[in-house]
Amino acid sequence: MVLAAGTGAEAYIGPGAGIAFFSTSVLVVAGTLLGLATLFLWPVQWLCRRLRRRPRGARRRSRERVGRVVVLGLDGLDHALVERFSAEGLLPNLAALAATGCGGRLRTTLPAESPVAWATFATGCRPGKHRIYDFLVPDRQSLRPELAAGHVEVGMPGVRLGPYQLFGGQPRLLGRRRSRAFWEVLADYDVFSSILRVPVTFPPEPFAGVLLCGMCVPDLLGSQGTYFHLTTDPSAQHCRRSGLVVPLRQEGGVARGELPGPPHPFRPGRERLTVPVSVQVGDGSRLGVQLRVGEQRLRLEPNTWSQWVDVIFRPGLGRRIHGLCRFRLLQVSPHVRVYATPLHVHPAYPVVPVSHPRLYSVYLAKKLGAYATLGVAEDLSAANEGMLDAEAFLEQCYAIHAERERMLWDALARTPRGLTVCVFDLVDRVQHLFWSELERPAGLSAPGGAIRRAYAAADQLVGQVRARLREDAALLVVSDHGCASFRWQVDLNAWLEAHGYLAVRPDRAGEDLLTAIDWDGTRAYAVGFGGIYINQAGREARGIVPEGAATAALKAEIAAGLRAWCDADGHAPILQVYDRDRVYRGPYVDEAPDLVVGLRPGYRVAWQSVTGGVGPAVIVANDRPWCGDHNVDPSQVPGVLFSNVSLDLQDCHLVDVGPTVLDLLGVPVPAYMDGRSLRLAAKPVEDGR
Repeated sequence: MVLAAGTGAEAYIGPGAGIAFFSTSVLVVAGTLLGLATLFLWPVQWLCRRLRRRPRGARRRSRERVGRVVVLGLDGLDHALVERFSAEGLLPNLAALAATGCGGRLRTTLPAESPVAWATFATGCRPGKHRIYDFLVPDRQSLRPELAAGHVEVGMPGVRLGPYQLFGGQPRLLGRRRSRAFWEVLADYDVFSSILRVPVTFPPEPFAGVLLCGMCVPDLLGSQGTYFHLTTDPSAQHCRRSGLVVPLRQEGGVARGELPGPPHPFRPGRERLTVPVSVQVGDGSRLGVQLRVGEQRLRLEPNTWSQWVDVIFRPGLGRRIHGLCRFRLLQVSPHVRVYATPLHVHPAYPVVPVSHPRLYSVYLAKKLGAYATLGVAEDLSAANEGMLDAEAFLEQCYAIHAERERMLWDALARTPRGLTVCVFDLVDRVQHLFWSELERPAGLSAPGGAIRRAYAAADQLVGQVRARLREDAALLVVSDHGCASFRWQVDLNAWLEAHGYLAVRPDRAGEDLLTAIDWDGTRAYAVGFGGIYINQAGREARGIVPEGAATAALKAEIAAGLRAWCDADGHAPILQVYDRDRVYRGPYVDEAPDLVVGLRPGYRVAWQSVTGGVGPAVIVANDRPWCGDHNVDPSQVPGVLFSNVSLDLQDCHLVDVGPTVLDLLGVPVPAYMDGRSLRLAAKPVEDGR
């Protein structure tokens, strides 16, 4: 199913994009049946698996090196900054971990981005086997971009009863990632795992453990993060952003509007569900406002975050659809302006499963309180577009970080043996918006720097985890990639157009999502953060380049041209161009980009080119707050690996982490995995399947 574009499609496709994952009318209908099936069948399935795998469990226990492994994922922790901050004494806990075990550089994936990297981490396989190559990939038949992580198969249409459509076929939520996660392999050997917020785990797959999904969980609108701007300012209604403007009508001292929600589940293709909202401004003696959302009332103070608010949509027939969001009062006069986060799937009433078993998200909500479920909960798009200032964004980041900590403490307490994995995103999110502070005089040593504070918080987390573990537990601290400066945008589609490989329709109607392209005159096009695709006959719906020698020659020609290209200042933005047939191996290589561009630090693929647009210039300055990125050549942004266990870190790669965990827990590494165990003096592993 092709993805529908939300507003602000030029936004970054990973964190905070307005690109739909699934049609929410389908999501809503699926909720109840999935919940009931999980509730009644999961205990039976778990018991059957346990009885069936007991012999394997006994075999595992005779080989295990440790009884417990904890993997702490710190998204974006940069190797160069870790070395620099460690030398300054800012990271004492990481230093202590390295002193008792090891610590060093960890090579990352091609491309160096979270979905690809964490899928490689999870499966112990490279992209040719797990099928995740980017945030966005083209649908070769519809010629529109779609999220690489998953799609939906729509069920049969229902029966119409007046204005309603009921009893439709149940849709299937399908993840695109292939190969098995290493915690699923552990489950075969009766090893229990608690997995928290690892990217590309939505929709969750059943296994003998618990899992809370991470990056790629949609919001209630079906997008990857559409925020709301509630305002009485009429000029804001025409702003093109990654959010939706909710116009408020002034009626005396109260401004009223409708907060939009998911499409109506029983009237598909018609209206969208809404909840009434109102903002009442006081007499001036108090600076805040009274906000009403449905039947709930809350007080908003200026520039202060509200708590999580349960937003309830009522489609009829006794149904309730719960979402979660937080509000922030931005302005009272001359116009009321209120920011609202995207509508998160409510973990206590999930309309789609955000965990396995489904009741696990409910358990966490009942025990720890409401929490963020959106794949990328920190609203980078709102901050990048000026809707949230730096202070508001940082407060949001640290609040989500604190929620994740509480989940981890609970998981550690309830998983005394086996595996616990938890991924934290604070460092990555802060680096995206505050990297420029490192390029100012004394930026690295400024005590109040946002990046220094984030690294210190990550190090403190490492120390807290170590303090909760016994000496016989193995701790691995892993980052998926580093970060680099982003000063210049490189529009790959504009480059292809300038060199005669891509043609644009004369009317240029719709310059995003590949809609401006004249396919009859296009031999190559770009989508995502460095992927170039040949418009190949027999593969693309309107392909014109013959497969075989003609495609190979065209790839070589484009790659040579990109490597030789220099900007107006004589700098070469492209460090390397990779041919998929030389860098990927596996059953899904045919789905990879034909070429993958590795940029130098300072450059990144242009906002418009990421989503299949064609901009007016090949290279332009990046004038947005988003000033740091990792979508450059992977050799420039390695991650880190620290452990209290001595490991062989010589030329280690992210793909090696999963096999290392299996080996530590005494489970054979399956032959299909590309990674190796890093455990020193490890014996040759055997095929576990």
